[in-house]
Amino acid sequence: MSFGRLERREAPKPMGEINMTPLIDVMLVLLVIFIIAAPLMGSALKLELPRSDAASPAPGASFIALAITPQGEYLLGEEQLDAKALRERLTQLAQRQPDAELRLSADQGVPYGKVAQLIGWAQKAGLNRIAFVAENGESPDSADGPDHSGRAAPPPKR
Repeated sequence: MSFGRLERREAPKPMGEINMTPLIDVMLVLLVIFIIAAPLMGSALKLELPRSDAASPAPGASFIALAITPQGEYLLGEEQLDAKALRERLTQLAQRQPDAELRLSADQGVPYGKVAQLIGWAQKAGLNRIAFVAENGESPDSADGPDHSGRAAPPPKR
């Protein structure tokens, strides 16, 4: 009776090459995942920006008008104040009207540092709603791009 061969077969030889197709497939899937996830991880700053065709002041909202002249003088409404008196008045106004909006009008010739300092005073006083007042439309000089000379632009001709 014969139950099979009694010969011994040789063991299969180990593969000398790796099949690259599955490796490439996995790498391409990982690449796609990282391409999609990378922009999501890069935005650490969370902003909730308003949506509006044209931003305009809310009707009936209480506001505080503050202006800085080219000479660096502060005008709260029609009243001219020095820096110390302005900080005190901003604190008083913030206590009386905590939801009031500060509408800041700064001349083009006022250095950015002065405006930033004023914003800091307002926030320290408790006024967190700050709006910048600007004229509607573009000035004729803005078509050429911003002027980086440090000089104040001449007033627009009317």
